[in-house]
Amino acid sequence: MAKRYTRLLITGAAGVLGTVMRRELTDIADTLRLSDRKLFDDLAAHEEAAICDLTDADAVLKMTRDVDAVVHLGGVSKESTFDAILEANIRGFYNLYEGCRKNGVKRVTWASSVHAVGFYPTTQVIDTDVPLRPDSNYGLSKAFGEATAQYYWDKFGLESVSVRVYSSFPKPSDRRQLNTYLSFRDCAEVFRRSLLAPVVRHTVIYGVSDNLVKFTDNRKAAHIGYSPQDSSEPYRAKVEAATPQPDINDRFIATHGGGFAAAGHFED
Repeated sequence: MAKRYTRLLITGAAGVLGTVMRRELTDIADTLRLSDRKLFDDLAAHEEAAICDLTDADAVLKMTRDVDAVVHLGGVSKESTFDAILEANIRGFYNLYEGCRKNGVKRVTWASSVHAVGFYPTTQVIDTDVPLRPDSNYGLSKAFGEATAQYYWDKFGLESVSVRVYSSFPKPSDRRQLNTYLSFRDCAEVFRRSLLAPVVRHTVIYGVSDNLVKFTDNRKAAHIGYSPQDSSEPYRAKVEAATPQPDINDRFIATHGGGFAAAGHFED
């Protein structure tokens, strides 16, 4: 069976989720172009490297040449100063979309975040149409990314899926993550379905597994075809035995964004 794409670019390919995508998306494209700021010394026959700093517009333009689709995971992946976030997650994100536009890339799937909507209370189940409520500098950058993805669809017809990733780890480590857990298998699947869906325009979708307690509603992204297979339930007894019952008024447990919403403004 023919693969969907000739060449798929994965940015941030040396990171944790990038490594997952590199392993799990080999069925999507003939060639995986792996991008990061570090060298790769273990390339397979179907892989090629593109060492690139996202803040370098010329390098990003070269990186996106001859690419059919992108899985964008690059940039700062945690809260930081605005200046650090500005360069990697805002300027770098814009450079990526401009490179894709100029090079005729068909689709971008990228890791947005719960932190774009992190100040919603956990008493509210949110769908994909709720207004943005970022909880941090990092969340602001994801809000910018979602607005950019919408703009490039409306203005230039570049399709995107903004995956609001919640807590993607090997296993949940606290009581909040029992509700926000996204297994690596499900993470790969939501990106795979975002690449394979026939039409996406600009779609926002929540990246969560099939946990017992659900904070999100993906019905408006049903056309993506994402069906999570995993759940946090196998870990519940161990997590609850190891962690105290939290104060329900603590922002860590009372908001979708958890610790990012609970922490003060980031300063040097």
